[in-house]
Amino acid sequence: MTQQIDSILIVDDSAVQRQHSVALCRELGLGCIYEAANGVEALETLAHLPFPPRVLVIDLEMPGMDGVELIQLLAQRNLHVPLIVASSRESALISSVETMVRALGMQVLAALQKPLNLPQLAAALQRYGGPAATAAGPRRKEAEFGVAQLQAALEQDQIVAHYQPKVDVRTGVIKGVEALARWPLADGSMIPPDRFIPVAEQHGLIHALTMKIAGQACGQIARWNKHGLRLSVAINLSPVLLDSPDFVGEAAELLEHHALGSDQVVWEITESSLVANLGAALGILARLRLKGFGLSIDDYGTGFSSMQQLVRIPFTELKIDRSFVHGAADRHHLRVILQSALDMANRLSLVTVAEGVETIEDWRLLQDFGCTLGQGYLIAKAMSGDELPIWLRRHTQHLRALREGRMPSKP
Repeated sequence: MTQQIDSILIVDDSAVQRQHSVALCRELGLGCIYEAANGVEALETLAHLPFPPRVLVIDLEMPGMDGVELIQLLAQRNLHVPLIVASSRESALISSVETMVRALGMQVLAALQKPLNLPQLAAALQRYGGPAATAAGPRRKEAEFGVAQLQAALEQDQIVAHYQPKVDVRTGVIKGVEALARWPLADGSMIPPDRFIPVAEQHGLIHALTMKIAGQACGQIARWNKHGLRLSVAINLSPVLLDSPDFVGEAAELLEHHALGSDQVVWEITESSLVANLGAALGILARLRLKGFGLSIDDYGTGFSSMQQLVRIPFTELKIDRSFVHGAADRHHLRVILQSALDMANRLSLVTVAEGVETIEDWRLLQDFGCTLGQGYLIAKAMSGDELPIWLRRHTQHLRALREGRMPSKP
């Protein structure tokens, strides 16, 4: 586990707590352990080391320069070393600092309450991905593209749909997939969707992109149907299209063309999608429900009007944002919010989908709280349509372990 981690710096003003952390690190096999009694000393140590340590363990409550100020200074100086945040303060404060670290573009391996223990520290260090996986390591240069290249990619079918499984939390049975747009390049790299989707929205290409992905997804669902694999597919619906009077008709034509039932297609709408033209958006969503399509409120909990949207719109599904799922087993405030959202959705007879499921602890919590479906790297990453049946055949033991709440082998 610690082969990649050959050095660590522990920053803590308490000599007792610092020596306790040092002992844990030695027990885990770390050979090079640096210590600093405060933030100033930590910065001096980092300045004199030929190479930065692989990981920093930073206490929050220290006299003079506290841990928050130290982290902010590290970010300002571009010292993006993976962090373990530790404190004896309340979990809400620790969680807030963890969010701050991520917002600064830094990697946080764990945010823990003191005193640290061996399983906690071991689990945190297991999340270390090596220098290339952190902001401190070399980053692969992303391919540049313009509107013309994006349009050509759409016309030449270079942008394709990949599918991430959505699995029943109780049974471990796959129930559906989410269709995700992917733009692979000839050299094996990929342009991230968070780069090309905004460009498509800004330059009038989002309609073509959405219908391209929807067409591929419906065609794939139809092929799976013929082979006895009946799944639903969730397709992201851009807010730009909620002002398009032709969209409902085009969506219905896709079903007819591929001989699908409307219950096999769910349109995912983010909370913020309905702000601009509420009247038009509500009309389109109501017509989609009249056609029998499912409607999912995506990234639930990240906006300020979630409950109001549930009242306004005939949603059939509530998708809880990963920020309320991942790590909830270890954070009281997240657990309370997650359970409240699931309880409310169940009372409203909504299907619940938790995204960002990455650990077995996340999964077990969802089982305890009565979530319907789970989606995330613990189950599987997105894959091509041809790969999914192969993945299913090879991962029956993986899904069985999830059903039983056991840690499966790596998918």
